[in-house]
Amino acid sequence: MPAADTSGSLKFAAIDVGTNAVRLLLSRVFPNDARPRVKKESLVRMPLRLGEDVFTTRRISPQKQQSLLQTMQGFRALINAYQPVDYMACATSAMREAENGREVVVAIQAASDIDIEIIGGSREAEIICTSRPEGWLREDQAYLFVDVGGGSTELAILSRLRLVDSASFDIGGVRLMQGRVPAARWEEMKGWIRAHTKPHRPLVAIGSGGNINKVFRLARNKEGTSLAYNRLREMYRHLQQFSLEQRIYELGLRPDRADVIIPASEIYISVMKWAKCKEMLVPMAGLADGLIYLLYDRYLGGSSDATPVTGAAVTGSEPSAVSE
Repeated sequence: MPAADTSGSLKFAAIDVGTNAVRLLLSRVFPNDARPRVKKESLVRMPLRLGEDVFTTRRISPQKQQSLLQTMQGFRALINAYQPVDYMACATSAMREAENGREVVVAIQAASDIDIEIIGGSREAEIICTSRPEGWLREDQAYLFVDVGGGSTELAILSRLRLVDSASFDIGGVRLMQGRVPAARWEEMKGWIRAHTKPHRPLVAIGSGGNINKVFRLARNKEGTSLAYNRLREMYRHLQQFSLEQRIYELGLRPDRADVIIPASEIYISVMKWAKCKEMLVPMAGLADGLIYLLYDRYLGGSSDATPVTGAAVTGSEPSAVSE
């Protein structure tokens, strides 16, 4: 694969095999003396919703397996055409809970030559933090990263622009929608948040995930501004007034977003309440973006286990490059 093109940029590809959707992100990194810039060029999203099977039967069904395999074969063709320096593929909550998850990974590797790493929740939180929304963060301010997926919620506390603590909880939009989040799990997350955020308050939340991205847009917030806690609650109540069909046809939400956005919003609201966060930044970045930074660090010979927050600036937030 080529090391760099005539513009001096480096191409990387990242695959996020999530509970609600599977994504392929294609990005360019432009190195310079100060810090590299990352340009998101394209994002392909397939709403496979693997969690529907896993949270019910603890297995990925043959039908979902086939859809995932075909998606990976398509992603392999796109990666070959894009010709990145390197790529990385990671699977999260649904795949790590599936009893046949490893078996599915082996089948995908054989059919598409894509090697998927099933990562734990804490590692997922660390990777998300590496998305580094440069220009948004201050060294004298503590932050709470909140990434709500279909199957789990990843939390990470940053102080002085360094990751100081992280945790993952089996509370996600799809899982909550299916009624599979016991009260004890909520209490566990509440207890962790209150105990671990107290020494760092006041914190500003940083929201990650397709649902908060969509809520941010529906709230008509300008890019670079924060979403107030009270405004998030208003948007939650506003969305509840619409039926599923109205969210799809009147608000323009994708079908697999229209149903899960309500329970996902409940999670964001709860986290902000327990951490006493009055506002949330929404940089439109997630796991796939973090993987791009890990790939760039690996290209430079750095450790992929490093968790600095300062670094590359993200540009190119046009709709085609950001998931809803």
